[in-house]
Formats: sequence, C-alpha cells, structure tokens
Amino acid sequence: MSSNLTPSAPKMKYSVQVKFHKDFVKVEGNKIIVGVMAKPEKGKANEELLKKIAWHFKVPLSAVRLIFGARFKNKVIKIGK
Repeated sequence: MSSNLTPSAPKMKYSVQVKFHKDFVKVEGNKIIVGVMAKPEKGKANEELLKKIAWHFKVPLSAVRLIFGARFKNKVIKIGK
C-alpha cells in the first residue's frame, strides 16, 4: 500500500498556530502557521484549518487529524493515516 503524502508532508505530528482574520499557510519545520477566516464557533475554524492543511500538503482531508487543541489557538495535528 503506497502513501498519498507528498515529500513535503511526511507522516508526522505538527504544531499548529492559528491567526484569525488572515488567509495563508506557512510551514516552518514541524510548525505550521495558518490564517483562518472563519469564526471560532461550532468547530468552523477547526474545519477550515484542517481543509487548508490538507489542500496545502495535497492530501485527502481524511489524512489530517486534530490531535490536541480543539478549543485553543495552538494545536497539534497529525498528517497521515
């Protein structure tokens, strides 16, 4: 079974920092900084965050999981199955 991950997105955990009212994705080593436009209500910001990370690394949304920090600006995600 081959992996869907690109060379820029090895299967690993990343620290994620969210910046609100901005629209960008920036990767610095194992840290990802993501600008999120959605309000942090009812999981909308987390949903946008996961979609942006999946799009940036060209992986299916199902390959990106929020491990820690659903209610915080600093989060931990895992890319890969």
